[in-house]
Amino acid sequence: MKNLYLAMIAAVVVAQAGAALAQQSPDNSQSNADPANSHDPTSIADGQKNNRADLQLTQHIRKSVMADKDLSVDAHNVKIVTVNGYVTLNGIVRSDAEKSSIEAKAIDLAGADKVRDQLKVAPQS
Repeated sequence: MKNLYLAMIAAVVVAQAGAALAQQSPDNSQSNADPANSHDPTSIADGQKNNRADLQLTQHIRKSVMADKDLSVDAHNVKIVTVNGYVTLNGIVRSDAEKSSIEAKAIDLAGADKVRDQLKVAPQS
């Protein structure tokens, strides 16, 4: 009887924890979609084409961002889109320092005149 009671309590705790996780969405897709710039292929992740040079540039920037362990999970998940050598950074980061760091990595690899920084700073609450 005691084991049944403990199992019921555990089930309630697990259910409440699952409901709490379901309420907080780690998906920042809404913030990455920019309806004002939807005509611009570099403003959305779907704008990335299969051009070899663009894919390689995006990959190098992504590797540089992922290698920086000081960045938050949100910063590691920013959108990086390259079209015809022009890079657009989009998404949410947790500080101005993260924003500057990611932008600097992209500029270092693509060039200052080829990076559009659309990152938004939203400190974790």
